Amino acid sequence: MSNPISIEPPARSTVNASFVVNDETREAAIAPHKTLLEVLREDLSLTGTKHGCELGECGMCTVLIDGQPVLSCLVLAIAATDRAITTVEGLASGPSLSPLQRAFAELGAAQCGYCTPAMLLTAQALLDRTPHPTREDIRDALSGTLCRCTGYLKIFEAVELAADRAGSADA
Repeated sequence: MSNPISIEPPARSTVNASFVVNDETREAAIAPHKTLLEVLREDLSLTGTKHGCELGECGMCTVLIDGQPVLSCLVLAIAATDRAITTVEGLASGPSLSPLQRAFAELGAAQCGYCTPAMLLTAQALLDRTPHPTREDIRDALSGTLCRCTGYLKIFEAVELAADRAGSADA
């Protein structure tokens, strides 16, 4: 009779990582295989970023990295260390909604709300680079984020309203 084989689960190795999320440095001991989506939600308790398809097809997990929309389900967290990450929690200034969030609320651009964080972040990135976007610019920018509730029209109108208000504040 041979010796029985001992099967033990592999040791879970973690690495200490530093993230700059919503202008705040956050530390976490993470498994190197975890996605940014998983770390944001599970380790940093930032649950505004939503799980969707986890295949990079729906856009629900969009966050901004260095101001650019990124699908957090496709990014290893370790690759985002020391980068400027913005989640939907970082759009508001304390208790005050951002102008874009306020426009979404006023126009009813969110129905179930599941896509709203990704829509807001993607739209904010658009407004940051194109302060006065056309409807086509908005449509193109938001095309990677699926919404099953609104039909997009109110979302487009909310982005336009936020851009108009920012433009009149600049005048």
